[in-house]
Amino acid sequence: MWIGKTVSVNDSQVPTHRRTITIESFDVDAGYEIHATLTDERPWADNSVNVHTLHHMGLVVTIDRSTLTIVDARAHMEDFPHEECQTIEPAFRQLVGLSVVRGYTRAVQDRLGRQRGCSHLEFLARAIGPAAIQTMASSRSRRGDSVVTKSSTTDEGSWLVNTCHLWAQGGIGAEKVATGWHPGADRYPTPTLVELRSRGRS
Repeated sequence: MWIGKTVSVNDSQVPTHRRTITIESFDVDAGYEIHATLTDERPWADNSVNVHTLHHMGLVVTIDRSTLTIVDARAHMEDFPHEECQTIEPAFRQLVGLSVVRGYTRAVQDRLGRQRGCSHLEFLARAIGPAAIQTMASSRSRRGDSVVTKSSTTDEGSWLVNTCHLWAQGGIGAEKVATGWHPGADRYPTPTLVELRSRGRS
């Protein structure tokens, strides 16, 4: 299985650099809380001369379930290269009020991109959008919410429009929804559009 290494790399070789991104989501009373963490390490360094952990920082956002907007956002830095880095943490409160399903990535870049923020925290902020979509579906499955109405199916399909080639506007995803299928209602991976259509004719 491909795991991101070239065939010439010896398995015993210590990496030159390691970036780790972790995103975890939790159900809370009125929605979801998402914890995103980024760590940059030099696995070969022992901190005696060279720094081992260059960046260790995170972002916690709370999303309202009914509106799918961010109602709280907190950035925190544990390891960082400059003493002044932490002064940008309050800027990430600007995520509050953003919808995570409509124009989210562009809004994050407009508010916190480049010199307006921290590139690492802004990367995490952008990553939270797709994670939130997955969180909604996972939360519903965890709660055993198997009843999906026509309106909720249409809404979920609309969140996904143009997020990838399958969900291109008017594409395969939309056509699957039109057959009566909805995310989470079938085997995984989902059957092909041809199979779903043939079921409708049988």
